[in-house]
Amino acid sequence: MGVVVTLAAVALISTAATSTKPVAPPNDYTNLKVLPKDISSKDLQELMTDDFEDGLGVTCGFCHADARDGHGLDFASDAKPEKEIARAMMRMTIGINKKYFKIKHPQLGNAGLTITCNTCHKGVPFPDGDGDAK
Repeated sequence: MGVVVTLAAVALISTAATSTKPVAPPNDYTNLKVLPKDISSKDLQELMTDDFEDGLGVTCGFCHADARDGHGLDFASDAKPEKEIARAMMRMTIGINKKYFKIKHPQLGNAGLTITCNTCHKGVPFPDGDGDAK
């Protein structure tokens, strides 16, 4: 009797495992216009916290709009102009590293970059423009 129950349990688990739908990968982000579309969750999180949050002294809500339901943030939304400004700054940073420092394939978040967000921002969202953040 115990063998029958065990076999039935194995059959049920096997059927359940093969009939489940594949889960979308956690890095299925939408509306990425500068960052690689296949960026990993880990790389994106590190970039957002180490480069943007630390470099500008801001939190996610600085660039990302509130969700329509009032709970959390809508990361795909372009409702806040700061998000497009951030994209322009990312393009500028990549361009400077490529043109002036001859980095062949500069990627944001790479420790080998010469120019980063922190180069100018130094922990504040609005640097004063004379090279020293206030």
